[in-house]
Amino acid sequence: MIAGPGVKNRKPKTENRKRIMTWNQNYDPLNSWPLSTLISALPVATLFFALVVLRLRVWTAALLGLVVAVVLAIAVFGMPPVLVFWAGGLGFVFGLLRIAWIIVASIFLYNIAVETGQFQVMKESIAGLSTDKRLQLILVAFCFGAFLEGTGGGGAPVAIAGSFLIGLGFDPFRAATLCLLANTAPVAWGAVGNPIRVLTGVTGLPEDALSAMTGRILPPISLILPLWLVRSLVGWRETFQVWPALLVSGLSFAGMQFYWSNYQESGLVDIVASLFSLLVMVAFLKFWRPKAVLENHAEESESRTHDSSAARIDSTRRHSTWSVLKGWSPFLLASVLIFVWAQPKVAGILTREAFKRPVPMLHQAVIRVPPVAPRPTPEDAVADLNIASLPGTAVLLGAVLSALALGMSPARIARTFGRTVVQMWPSLVAISFMVGLAYVTKYAGMDTVLGLSLTRTGPAFPFFGTLIGWLGVALTGTDAGSNALFGNLQKVTAERLGQSPILMAAANSSGGVMGKMIDAQSIVVSSTATRQAGREAEIFKYVFKHSVALACLVGAIVMFYAFVVPSAIPAGPTPAPASVPGQSAPRGN
Repeated sequence: MIAGPGVKNRKPKTENRKRIMTWNQNYDPLNSWPLSTLISALPVATLFFALVVLRLRVWTAALLGLVVAVVLAIAVFGMPPVLVFWAGGLGFVFGLLRIAWIIVASIFLYNIAVETGQFQVMKESIAGLSTDKRLQLILVAFCFGAFLEGTGGGGAPVAIAGSFLIGLGFDPFRAATLCLLANTAPVAWGAVGNPIRVLTGVTGLPEDALSAMTGRILPPISLILPLWLVRSLVGWRETFQVWPALLVSGLSFAGMQFYWSNYQESGLVDIVASLFSLLVMVAFLKFWRPKAVLENHAEESESRTHDSSAARIDSTRRHSTWSVLKGWSPFLLASVLIFVWAQPKVAGILTREAFKRPVPMLHQAVIRVPPVAPRPTPEDAVADLNIASLPGTAVLLGAVLSALALGMSPARIARTFGRTVVQMWPSLVAISFMVGLAYVTKYAGMDTVLGLSLTRTGPAFPFFGTLIGWLGVALTGTDAGSNALFGNLQKVTAERLGQSPILMAAANSSGGVMGKMIDAQSIVVSSTATRQAGREAEIFKYVFKHSVALACLVGAIVMFYAFVVPSAIPAGPTPAPASVPGQSAPRGN
């Protein structure tokens, strides 16, 4: 329905204040939840059908999905066209600034390392630890990738780690898919714990309890993830040849992930766990070597056709500590700046309310209604145009400062940046179309319809509720976005079914991380970073089965907590109302 906030024909009390057209979301527009669910799935189904079956260019597939979303939002859900227009526009801007910007900065950083010759030093330093591609995969994709996810996220782990693996001689397609697989278990605490903070905000549940519960669901996945990665690269025989390293890396990461999320705060979980695992692995590899070493010689020639930096690594060449630090300096400086950018005090300085502009017509015009919200709640629509506060800006600054310190002229730096933008332009447009699609489905309520269909599963809700989180990330592209979309729905449904709201809210975030590898934005990031444009459909088909299998495994873990060891769920105090975000309480056992 469309209504004004005041009485008709009465002027508002504040002079310059305009009446806002509002529209209530309808979660069953066809008066049949199966049909409404089917219709709601069409935009995303169209995107992947065009991408996987028709094999269209990724930006074309994204545009088709966006067109379908717009038509359904207006014709079926009854959303006013002007609201649909602004929702798509907000998504386009968000995709360009929040996702595409950090990808450009990450690839620019990589290109700077290549241009200055430091990337060769980085590769040789890793080769100095081990020339075995199985161990290199764990060090780069699992440990270093988790660190990048914890400091900033936003596509940087896949973009940077993928480029790194290619430089080490990995086949570009494998680099793309393996980095997507690796960027899973750490995502729940990505960007210095942002998904958990968002989950607290929308549910009113204690942040420490949510972090603790997530830290009891995901460590088993972190424990087996190194094995999963290596088995995806080689056969079982070659995998078991390095089982001690897989155990050390998985156990050190999972153990610290559990400890920090349960007994410390939520912001540094990924950063501490990844650094701890990386240091433990470096120490372990000083004393242990696999009997049979698998190198990347067979893949070097193919990699070289995609990356001019993929020169043969001299595994006998050793560098001084200073040379290694200098070689890693672009990435180290960028990582430090990302971390600094994320600190509350720095973020407060960089954040300027003047750059946050309510979207005309759309801001608080769409009303979320029960059971998704506890009461009719206006949906905010604010465009944050402050580029200075974005993680991508920290990466870009790190790249520029490193380039200057390493002797590049400003003109050469500018040419390298321009070449990076031109190289990535089609992918940037595709990302913006995809996020535009996601925002239209979000404000129209299509995402919510899909999630509501899974709440009808009764006693099996702990399993299927986990898949709601998986679906949310697959649709929105971020774990934080999935938590914002479905967090309160999980809480309300859990309370109605007699389940723990803390368990199910955490399950949304934990299950969501497995949808990260199949969301359209991540697929484009991986294909762009590894020079695999045009192979997005192949990448999606490869990782999809892994995504489903791991999501089901997380669902089984959640079922175990719900029905076998419910005493292991953090109890906490009585959950705070959803209208009181951020309220915290002591952690329960």
